[in-house]
Amino acid sequence: MSSNEFGRVDAENNVFVIDAGVERQVGQYPNVSPEEALGYFVRKFEDLEAQLRILEQRIASGVTDAKSLKTAHDHIASELVEPKAVGNLQNLRDRLAKLAPTIDQAAEKLKAEREGAIAEAMAKKEEIAAKAEQIVSNLQSINWKKSAQEMTDLFTAWQELQKNGPKVAKNLTDPIWKRFSQARAKFETGRRQYFASLDSKFKEAKSAKSKLVEQAEALVQKGGDASNEYRKLQDAWKAAPKAGKVEDALWARFRAAGDAIFSDKKAKDAELAVSQKENLQAKLALLTEAEKIDVKDLAKAKSALSDIQARWVKIGHVPRDQVKTIEERLRKVEKSISEAQADEWRRSDPAAKARSNSLVTQLEAVIAELQAELAKAPAAKKKDLQAQIDARKAWLEAAQKAVD
Repeated sequence: MSSNEFGRVDAENNVFVIDAGVERQVGQYPNVSPEEALGYFVRKFEDLEAQLRILEQRIASGVTDAKSLKTAHDHIASELVEPKAVGNLQNLRDRLAKLAPTIDQAAEKLKAEREGAIAEAMAKKEEIAAKAEQIVSNLQSINWKKSAQEMTDLFTAWQELQKNGPKVAKNLTDPIWKRFSQARAKFETGRRQYFASLDSKFKEAKSAKSKLVEQAEALVQKGGDASNEYRKLQDAWKAAPKAGKVEDALWARFRAAGDAIFSDKKAKDAELAVSQKENLQAKLALLTEAEKIDVKDLAKAKSALSDIQARWVKIGHVPRDQVKTIEERLRKVEKSISEAQADEWRRSDPAAKARSNSLVTQLEAVIAELQAELAKAPAAKKKDLQAQIDARKAWLEAAQKAVD
């Protein structure tokens, strides 16, 4: 048998505790030594004492979270009613009882702070409602723009209180909200009536044409690329009614924007025409060079053609009426080399396949480059690029057949 001043173990390993001068059984731990049986329930006591010590330390360190302190206190109190543990249980109860006043004080402080915060929030809401009522007290002499911003600011302040302020009982805050809501509704009704009274065809026309002028002037920075957008604005201008005294001034601004856009378009068109003529001369020079290629040395001929094709793509567009002519001349050169290549392939195999693959690769690269340019090109230039792509695809098809 084993024992200490607070409990004992009998011959059947029943464990007893002396609690408030009365012995009661707390459990049985069979098949172990009496010391182990008693030690098990002593550790239960130590666990309770550890919980209490943590609570004491929290209070001593200044923790004022009354809710969590009260929860911990009540939990330990319930555990100490008739705990299955061996130790000085009454001491734990006495220590716990000493903490109750401190916890109650924290709860009272928290309650006071919460009530103070609620009172402050209610005062702020009352102030918001009163300001809104003051704004709508004389709608005849109101500054609508300034007051609209004030109303918006008041509503934002109310939302901030709702979101970040203390939770206030609905029956307390609803009457104030009703006053504020009614003031806002009165303000919105008055504002709509005021601006409705200002409506007239003249003002509508002035507003519409002012917007057209602003849109036209905004297009100027796009230059000639905005010509189609400006024409749509011209149609809208013609459909709008006259704007009275400001009509001429608005039209002068609108026309000036159009003049700037079309002037830039004219300059770009002229520049493009010059550029395309220069490109034509450069491609004609390449054609002269290509037509001089000697197919007897097939390796040099292919290399020269590949170099010419690469430079051809980089040169850019030519006048539309010249595209077919120069492309046909280049295709003739390509065809002559293709035929020579085919003859060479027939004479030398399997080396022919390797050389054909090289040409196929070159052509595929050129086609890919042209297709990438086609995807970005404006509609006016797509036809020219597509013709170049079709020519090289025909050449590629011939090369691939030779490989097969």
